[in-house]
Amino acid sequence: MSSKDFTYDDVGATRDRPGSCPEGFRPLHVRARLGEGHDVFRRAADAVMTWQMHRALGVGIDATADRAAPDVDVTVTLGGVIKAPCRVVWTVDEPRRAGWAYGTLRGHPERGEESFVVDRTGDGTVWLTVSAFSRPAKWYTIAAGPATRGLQHAYARRCGKVLRELCGGGDDA
Repeated sequence: MSSKDFTYDDVGATRDRPGSCPEGFRPLHVRARLGEGHDVFRRAADAVMTWQMHRALGVGIDATADRAAPDVDVTVTLGGVIKAPCRVVWTVDEPRRAGWAYGTLRGHPERGEESFVVDRTGDGTVWLTVSAFSRPAKWYTIAAGPATRGLQHAYARRCGKVLRELCGGGDDA
């Protein structure tokens, strides 16, 4: 993988510097409680690693592999019209933490990186954390201004709701 293929410089920053945001980008950090226990964690981790969560959100996913792994190319299609090409930059698959991040490639309406990580805390609670940094790259994301930001936050919150349903964490989780 060549970092020159990405449309931003700080490739891997969501892993290397969690919570940081490169200058000129906007941060996003949304955390959702999914439920409790090993089974909820395993189902949630599998749904994130195999694109199932994204597909359940109603977005199109065209990936070069069935599971997230470094260098896998992924094109997310929104509304059948907007195509957002990305590449997986890192993954984690540990007993209590699993997920990945992708970075934007040429043609994506934004520039930046977004991660989706499921973790199980010491008390057994299972969480999804969506972290990102981005800035507009196309005329329509620039023109949409704050509306684009609102859509990104809504999408991240919906990831938690959909994943909770997929992994059986319950509505009150």
